[in-house]
Amino acid sequence: MKILELIGMALRTVISSPMRTMLTMLGVIIGVSSVVTLVSYAQGTSSAVEEQISSLGTNLVVVNLLGAGRATQLDYDELMQFEQFPEFNKIAPVVTRANSNVRYDRTTASYTVIGTNDRYMEMNKAELESGRFLSESDLEYRSNVVVLGSDVAKKYFGFLDPTGEQVKIDGVVFTVIGKLAPKGKNISGTSIDSTVIMPLETARRQYKLGGISSTYIEAASKNDIDTAQATIEQYLKYKFKITSGDTSAYYQVLNQNEMVATQNSVSQQMNYLLIGIACISLVVGGIGIMNIMLVTVSERTREIGIRKSIGAKRRSILSQFLVESAVISGLGGIVGLILAYAISTALPYFVESITTKLEPAVAGGAFLFSVVVGVIFGLYPAYKAARLRPIDALRFD
Repeated sequence: MKILELIGMALRTVISSPMRTMLTMLGVIIGVSSVVTLVSYAQGTSSAVEEQISSLGTNLVVVNLLGAGRATQLDYDELMQFEQFPEFNKIAPVVTRANSNVRYDRTTASYTVIGTNDRYMEMNKAELESGRFLSESDLEYRSNVVVLGSDVAKKYFGFLDPTGEQVKIDGVVFTVIGKLAPKGKNISGTSIDSTVIMPLETARRQYKLGGISSTYIEAASKNDIDTAQATIEQYLKYKFKITSGDTSAYYQVLNQNEMVATQNSVSQQMNYLLIGIACISLVVGGIGIMNIMLVTVSERTREIGIRKSIGAKRRSILSQFLVESAVISGLGGIVGLILAYAISTALPYFVESITTKLEPAVAGGAFLFSVVVGVIFGLYPAYKAARLRPIDALRFD
């Protein structure tokens, strides 16, 4: 029999018992929708993190010192000299102070204070909404000026321009010189929107901070990232007199390429884990299909006997039940894809922190796998039907 005739027969059989068919497909529906939804969530999260890494800046290298004490601190003037090297473009040393009390009028709240230089905003791809950013003269004269993140400005000034206003930070008066446009969270879960930015030396004086423990470095180009990283690591080894190969106790240097590679590796492992878990539902669905097909073979034993008695071959009987099993699982796969698309589309609207990305290749693979599951678990019932002897089948009551 032709494949289209077999599919037509299978569809008529499936439609004749809609409730049984729906219950049979349930495991496949759950399995396919789970696979596609979970993978779309994992891929959406991976894409969002990659975008957040890119939003940190272009060709970025991040230096974080891990040790304590004056021996593991960096000097601002030494760091800025690296801008004279061809592989370096900009350098923005950073000091931070969490939970600083920011007060305006009668409103007080806690925000993170960042002390840095005039390169910081451009390196982090931030934009001004009003006013100006820090200048070299602000750093030189240790000016009591600040730039507010969008959330901080909204907290105290609503939608008004805060430029020129004065705020108190831990009891010291600062003049607001600018307001940043909203940017959102980065890969660490923090956001420049909820920070107050002041000149580096002002922050160090205000909070009695020592040397610099974090530095953002922008390489001249993507091809210079590895060279810039090697240069800064050589400097760190020399400065901290590190003779052994292990530098993990002193500092951590990461570049964007490594961040993306690490994230891709984690995402890939997550995808494999989620697919493996969700495929269990497909296997359970396949067992359900096999069970129902065995019942169907039993119910249609006389039909099989009649077909064999008028000349139907074993191959025809086998093909009929295999196609029927594949059609049931395939229909379950289609319903599962529709459900997965609906869930993946709706989730970001209900949970803002969730990002999904539905890939056609994943959807197609899940559908094909559902059909394969139907064929595999339909083999035994189909083989059993094909092996029936016509005389025994006709006597079956």
